[in-house]
Amino acid sequence: MTFTPHGKHLIAGDWIATDMKFSSEPAHGPAHEFSVGTVDLVNTACEAAEEAFWSYGYSTREARAEFLETIADEIEARAAAITEIGTQETGLPVARLEGERGRTTGQLRLFAGHILDGDYLDRRHDVALPERTPLPRPDIRLMQRPIGPVAVFGASNFPLAFSTAGGDTASALAAGCPVVVKGHSAHPGTGEIVAEAIHAAIKRCGVHPGVFSLVQGGKRDVGTGLVQHPLIKAVGFTGSLAGGRALFDLCVSRPEPIPFFGELGSVNPMFLLPEAVSARGAEIGKGWAGSLTMGAGQFCTNPGIAVVMASQADTIADAAREALSAVGAQVMLTDGIAAAYRQGRDRIAGAAGVREVLTSMCNQRDATPYLFVVKGADWLGNHALGEEVFGPLGLLVTVENAEEMLAVARSFEGQLTATLHLDAGDTDLARRLMPVLERKAGRVLANGFPTGVEVCDAMVHGGPYPASTNFGATSVGTMAIRRFLRPVSYQNLPEAILPEDL
Repeated sequence: MTFTPHGKHLIAGDWIATDMKFSSEPAHGPAHEFSVGTVDLVNTACEAAEEAFWSYGYSTREARAEFLETIADEIEARAAAITEIGTQETGLPVARLEGERGRTTGQLRLFAGHILDGDYLDRRHDVALPERTPLPRPDIRLMQRPIGPVAVFGASNFPLAFSTAGGDTASALAAGCPVVVKGHSAHPGTGEIVAEAIHAAIKRCGVHPGVFSLVQGGKRDVGTGLVQHPLIKAVGFTGSLAGGRALFDLCVSRPEPIPFFGELGSVNPMFLLPEAVSARGAEIGKGWAGSLTMGAGQFCTNPGIAVVMASQADTIADAAREALSAVGAQVMLTDGIAAAYRQGRDRIAGAAGVREVLTSMCNQRDATPYLFVVKGADWLGNHALGEEVFGPLGLLVTVENAEEMLAVARSFEGQLTATLHLDAGDTDLARRLMPVLERKAGRVLANGFPTGVEVCDAMVHGGPYPASTNFGATSVGTMAIRRFLRPVSYQNLPEAILPEDL
């Protein structure tokens, strides 16, 4: 099934073209023209979302679950076409796109089941105590309620799972919140065909068409207009630190500030403890190389930093270098991301005390792996070494003793993940590191690699700033729905006017 995009925006049930156009820049295959978004389209979409909220926000959990399941069905009905245009636009391999599509539909179905279960409502009831002295207690009930229309910005590196119908959209729709998506210009055709699937589900389920809109392209004023629109009540974003911080500042500077749930990046440090390295250092080094280069290193959980005792550094460096040397050039998502990767490489390579372990040559949209090593003292003296390089680049930090490893751990900013590689003999050092890592990261894992984020109830994909802008939130897993809910107490209300779920 070949899909040819029509290049229009989906605004509250209508496919709308604009006069200005932009062209996609696929890794291979034909380029297509798309209409450029405007502030007027954003206004129309937001007004329609507000109108839809009066019905959708008060719909039954069963109706919303059916809608989510139907979106998943419609995406699967377009599976081959989604894979074809997705691989063309991003350069990602077929297997990756197929797996990501499964994750996307799986998220939708997971949230359908989650809201049917009802635990997310956090229902509480303090019964009236009219005889209590010195004052009686009223009857008070509490339940979580949807906040209203939500803006979602598509991610460059996940054209399906973190974009048009990705986790932010799925959790917002599950909560009862209409969504306005700002599509990412790296994969507009993929965004369009997924929007067609959502549009089909809206018609099948009889949902108000304002529940979902997709605005493609556009200059900065389109994104600004979206986050500052007075009808938008929260924003979900996955992207760069600079872009996310700019949107965050816009959200908090509004006359009515709103929450900005941004996932902005991370270097995901790994701490390789002595007993584990002695027992299986070569295996760890090889595994690190595999995780570093997965998807050309274009994962927010890419483990860019490994910390190891200086006396054991060669074991890790040699194994990682050998494995990385066998990895060929990989196509990056966009020319801009490839250029930023080369700039990051140059920043690391030019820093004081940094030594090359593996260098290579990458041009245009291709990425090849790099490996560098630096002493802990030089690391601690240069904050820039801890900034994310989005791509397959690893930096090995060598430390002289446990105290220096702890100092390096404390020097990190907020992270999505932190990893311990340890054996039983490393328990004491691991216990000393744990309080630090808990404060630094949203997910702490042992004897594995952080690439690959399980979508489940217990997952946290977030962390202290700058990993994310709200350390109490996650963008993956069922707890993501909490971002788009707020608690409401109902005091002495007659049952006839209470929400049905109470």
